[in-house]
Amino acid sequence: MTNVLIIGATGSIGRVTRQYFLNNSDDQLTLMARHTNSLQKQLNPQRERLITGDVTNPKDLKIALQEQEVVFAALSGDLPKMAHSLVEQMTKSEVQRLLFISSMGIYNEIPATIGTKGNLKNNPLLSTYRQAADIIAASTLNYTIIRPGWFDNGNDLDYQITHKGESFGGHDVSRKSIADLVLHLAHDPQLGSRDSLGINRI
Repeated sequence: MTNVLIIGATGSIGRVTRQYFLNNSDDQLTLMARHTNSLQKQLNPQRERLITGDVTNPKDLKIALQEQEVVFAALSGDLPKMAHSLVEQMTKSEVQRLLFISSMGIYNEIPATIGTKGNLKNNPLLSTYRQAADIIAASTLNYTIIRPGWFDNGNDLDYQITHKGESFGGHDVSRKSIADLVLHLAHDPQLGSRDSLGINRI
């Protein structure tokens, strides 16, 4: 059993990952989001607790990090600010394992066969994703950056992993596949340790 904090638990990836953990593990989950009303009625009191808070608020994050072993962050907004807050508070709280959702293309790793328009050099909107990844990579945390393709609601687990420095393998991926990867990463601290993993549908 692992204590896992899911930050961004009401987002599309956070929701699927939460349910995947409930169905496929005995982990204890802490669910954190700015607005948690949608989770109140469906909470499993034996395995879940709920925290309404902002990842950039040190007090909120300090409370959420208590007794945690793994942090999974699937966020939107000011990602560099959020990454900095996570690194700072996790370091203070001595929580080492961070799994952070970013995006394909932040290292210009998408080949022409898939479509280079998705690369940072052609899509400046990815700059905040890259900045956040660089902040985390510069830390002492045992991090894994996860770079998914365009995610959808497919029910498949047909995915492949690429590492930083390798060409990205495909255009899209299911949210369920991302959740499966997160589950494996949460249970194996050496898997993807201090690495950036691309994930795409085979």
